[in-house]
Amino acid sequence: MLRIGKRLVNKGLHVTLATTEFTVTACSNLPPSTPRVQVCFFSDGQSLNYDRMANYESYKKSLAKFGTINLSNLIKEHFPSNGHKKLSCIITNPFLTWVADVAINHGIPCAMFWIQPCSLYAIYYRFYNKLNSFPTLTDPDMSVELPGLPLLHTEDLPSYVLPSILFGSLPKMFSEMFQNMKRYKWVLGNSFFGLEKDAIESMADLCPISPLGPLVPPSLLGEDEDHDRGVEMWKAEDTCIEWLNKEAPSSVIYVSFGSVVVLSAKQMECIAKALKNSNSPFIWVVKQPDLPEPDGAGQLPLGFLEETKDQGVIVSWSPQTKVLAHPAIACFITHCGWNSVLETISAGVPVIAYPKWSDQPTNAKLIVDVFRIGLRLRANQDGIVSNEEVERCIREIMDGPKCVELKSNARELRIAAREAVAGGGSSDKNILLFVDEIIESCVQLKHAM
Repeated sequence: MLRIGKRLVNKGLHVTLATTEFTVTACSNLPPSTPRVQVCFFSDGQSLNYDRMANYESYKKSLAKFGTINLSNLIKEHFPSNGHKKLSCIITNPFLTWVADVAINHGIPCAMFWIQPCSLYAIYYRFYNKLNSFPTLTDPDMSVELPGLPLLHTEDLPSYVLPSILFGSLPKMFSEMFQNMKRYKWVLGNSFFGLEKDAIESMADLCPISPLGPLVPPSLLGEDEDHDRGVEMWKAEDTCIEWLNKEAPSSVIYVSFGSVVVLSAKQMECIAKALKNSNSPFIWVVKQPDLPEPDGAGQLPLGFLEETKDQGVIVSWSPQTKVLAHPAIACFITHCGWNSVLETISAGVPVIAYPKWSDQPTNAKLIVDVFRIGLRLRANQDGIVSNEEVERCIREIMDGPKCVELKSNARELRIAAREAVAGGGSSDKNILLFVDEIIESCVQLKHAM
């Protein structure tokens, strides 16, 4: 959201980022209000020490109830009807559907910022509007054919369209949202046309999505890294950069599975063994849980740190942008969260995909069959990716038969990402079109009054 705001400020608009008060305490470096992007806060209805993750389902209901009231009050306070400042547009992410209702109540046009691939947007839209056939309880393994996308098997589909996960708050929210897309005047995407051309074009006559990305740290796009003021939930360990500086070009394996995934003890053991057996230097992000799991999940195998002290580095959280941009990095073993995928694409780094849930399986499919910049790890019958499988993919991506092709494709997408956001690029043109339409809406509203 901050990066969208800065792009819009650069095109002459005034931007305010509204977020919950809890964000201030949860993030280590939330930027203060600046002449570029003003930041303001509203209450989510809970005390700051309330455990939002432990009470996630009830918290979402609370956020919708109190957020609706408090965001509306914030709008009245900062943009009063008799004041000189008028809100011309509200941009919201897809998981806060109630924000569109606030916008409608205030007579303000609303845009949705879709934070997953445009391909996922196309899949969900077609699924929840029943435009195409998807797996059912009677036919759970059927393949799915959709315009603009490769043939999708069950393992390639996002979790929330699988018949085993059709119930719960998130599928209900998606269903409500995609069946009521008329509430949004615009759908904006964190992608770029050259990356997902076919999927984007497939939605042109249904409910168009306009990609503005990649919305990644500017340093990954060849811009000044001092201009990026992002938000980190945890403090990164910059010492790994000093370690990387001593390694040979394209020699280091980078491993990170994001902030949510906790791997079983057996899976941790397999990955550890594969990294050790690869004989390649590595950086592995292992975020220690607040309370250790009783079954050893998420923990490094005993003796691993000592055995690999001269081979690799373990950090609890990494400065991922700097790591991916470093010339020593050869490949990225990732859970395929979309932010990480866009960052590795912008850095030109090949991928070993280890998806778990939500959009990640589809992202992995795109990485292998559409973007063609990586390989996908395959689990055995017990649901575990063996160390042999991890070692196979490492060998293949480091110096196997597909190595040259994958690295070349990654370099080409890196260039395409930079061209998209540069002046006159596809994403830059979409930003300008969006700004022009906002200004036009303001003019029409003024004439109507």
